[in-house]
Amino acid sequence: MELSEIINKLQIINEHIILKRLMIIFLYALLAKAVDLFIDRVLRRLASKTKISFDDHLISFIHTPICWTVFLLGILHALLLQEMQMPWQLVLPALTKSAILLVWLIAFLRVFHRQADKNLADILARGKIGNDLFYLLKNIVRVILVVACLLWVLSIWDVDLTPLFASAGIVGIAVALAAKDTLANFFGGISIFADNTFKVGDYIILDGTERGEVVEIGIRSTRIKTRDDVLITIPNSILANSKIINESAPLPRFRIRIPVSVAYGSDLSRVEDVLLKVAADNPNIITDPEPRVRLRSFGDSSVNFELLLWVEDPRVKGFETHNLLRQVYEKFNKEGIVIPFPQRDIHLKGTAE
Repeated sequence: MELSEIINKLQIINEHIILKRLMIIFLYALLAKAVDLFIDRVLRRLASKTKISFDDHLISFIHTPICWTVFLLGILHALLLQEMQMPWQLVLPALTKSAILLVWLIAFLRVFHRQADKNLADILARGKIGNDLFYLLKNIVRVILVVACLLWVLSIWDVDLTPLFASAGIVGIAVALAAKDTLANFFGGISIFADNTFKVGDYIILDGTERGEVVEIGIRSTRIKTRDDVLITIPNSILANSKIINESAPLPRFRIRIPVSVAYGSDLSRVEDVLLKVAADNPNIITDPEPRVRLRSFGDSSVNFELLLWVEDPRVKGFETHNLLRQVYEKFNKEGIVIPFPQRDIHLKGTAE
């Protein structure tokens, strides 16, 4: 038996529509309170006994919206019980439906802000995006939720959305033409974030020219600090269409190549042993992968080797190259290994008197 049929049996209430509506609202209020107690005392206790935390957050999310939704549905039921005079027949039910939608919008926004703020520190620590880009994306999501809710409210009030969409299309075209470069930079930043090309703290080489550390990925541009402590600002639209070498990916270690030349007649095995010993004596050189020596070519006046080794961070490339070259020079002098340099012998041909 439905709730309205039970109420209709009460003759006194049935003769007064206002009392009948108040009775329906009162019963739905009791139902909302029963739902509140069930969620708080039964579901919450069951969720606290589980090992996962998702169910606790889910109950906290749906608790208040469900209780308010039950109560507002009671008001809607009471309003639709019998036709009212215009314009109340259109205004009050639509207002109640809008209130239900607003309750859930506030709940979604509250949960979204809580999760965004909770994960903010972790996202910024990993350096995938900059602080301003994170807040921009957060505001965009919030605007999308609000606009979607607003369009839903307009459909509840039977507002024709066709002119609104047409006007929005015209405005969108005008904005796109006026802010073409800004939009290109913005979507370039989005593509950098989506592709995960690099992150804050990585060392990159842009088109084989500029090399530096990424210090910030912003809304419009990305900032790179070179080894000369010069800050370079590059629009994201250029970065999105450039060849980028990320020296910090996929692993942060970086390989250094040290070219070494020795004179013809040198003991090549001894040269290799000396170079490997220099690498082993340097505490900043990692041992996995192991350093290695390769014979590259026979030059005009030298035998050309290359010492290959790895460091933990690309930022120490220049400093460790300096240390290794100096240690190789000192070790070669100590071991009597000759480092050749170009020489020319000039022969003068005599002429008859």
